[in-house]
Amino acid sequence: MEQLEPQRENELQEIEKKLGTSFLNKALLNQSLTHSSYGHEKKIPDNERLEFLGDAVLKLVISEYIYLKFPERAEGDLTKIRATVISDDTLSYVARRLDLGIYLLLSANEKRTGGTRRKSNLANAFEAIIGAVFLDAGIGKSRELILGLLEKEIEKTSRAGYIRDYKSALQEFTQKRKWELPRYRVIKEAGPKHRKVFWIEVKIKGQRYGVGRGRNKKESEQRAAMQALRKLKGGDGREKRKEGRGLRGLISQMRRKIKG
Repeated sequence: MEQLEPQRENELQEIEKKLGTSFLNKALLNQSLTHSSYGHEKKIPDNERLEFLGDAVLKLVISEYIYLKFPERAEGDLTKIRATVISDDTLSYVARRLDLGIYLLLSANEKRTGGTRRKSNLANAFEAIIGAVFLDAGIGKSRELILGLLEKEIEKTSRAGYIRDYKSALQEFTQKRKWELPRYRVIKEAGPKHRKVFWIEVKIKGQRYGVGRGRNKKESEQRAAMQALRKLKGGDGREKRKEGRGLRGLISQMRRKIKG
């Protein structure tokens, strides 16, 4: 078993308290918090393989939970709930609540460039911890930990109207204005096969309105569409305000002429 420094032992005990669990193999917990930059630098195992395992366990537990909890929901709704709950946004939010960033082992450069706060690092570490718990204590303990940390997020996400299909909303927005339909294109891919990250842009009438980043193309497209909608609706609001000011100005001019 890997020999850990006393200070690191204390840090891992702090994390265990926050998680409400205790590891038989502390080296697994330590590995789950070891970023690839640090692992490569120190020639020790990093958390990428644990993240791969944790991602699978997370999907299984969340899928089982929402399948049983929402018997009336269609497959499409369940997919959207799960995608939101296991997104980088949600997982990094929970990781910040646990202060995981301060326990990450990072290379000097990764730390200097904001690695302790980076959304992807926090989400990946969260998944790696799930993988470590699964190996150390099994599926029962993993389920207990996942639901203890994410049940509130599931409840929030499952509320009517919370989940939005931004792609459909953007398409409706353009159709109402008789514009051409949005076009999506992958502009960048990164990462190994088991944890690919995609960047997708959305263009309307040849102009880019949004770029989305995600772990699959569907998630990236939704984020690009969300960004585009915000930009377009903001533009709509500005145009309406301009029109309103112009109309008020015209009315004022007419009133002055009548009085004169």
